[in-house]
Amino acid sequence: MEKRHLGVYGLIINSGKIALVLKSRGAYIGKLDLPGGSIEHGEKPEETLKREIKEELNADVKSYKLFDAESVVVDWLHHDEIENMHHIGIFYKVQLKSGNLKEDADGFDSLGAKWYDIDSLKESMVSPLVWIELKKLNLK
Repeated sequence: MEKRHLGVYGLIINSGKIALVLKSRGAYIGKLDLPGGSIEHGEKPEETLKREIKEELNADVKSYKLFDAESVVVDWLHHDEIENMHHIGIFYKVQLKSGNLKEDADGFDSLGAKWYDIDSLKESMVSPLVWIELKKLNLK
């Protein structure tokens, strides 16, 4: 089965650390991913960015700037069937109003958010799009 997923994500980097969420479900279960998610009907990408960051990090966006659009294709087991997902992401560089993150689960697909030392991240720990964006930022 083939599926397409379009999401908006925040690249939130401060003093060599990046804000990431631990995924509780979906194609990247058990991996670290950027805060963000699907665009709701009628929503602008910037609105999605702000909403998702509030939901997943319990943080407010101070400023944002469009950085990149990228995609990957991944196979994952979904309801006992292999799904071939074309994951398309729109990425913004984001500054938060405060550096405090919500470390508990959001009740949707995040087990909590934390600041991670970018130098300690390995490709196997993060979703493919996180790794691609870190490389584009010359951080990996």
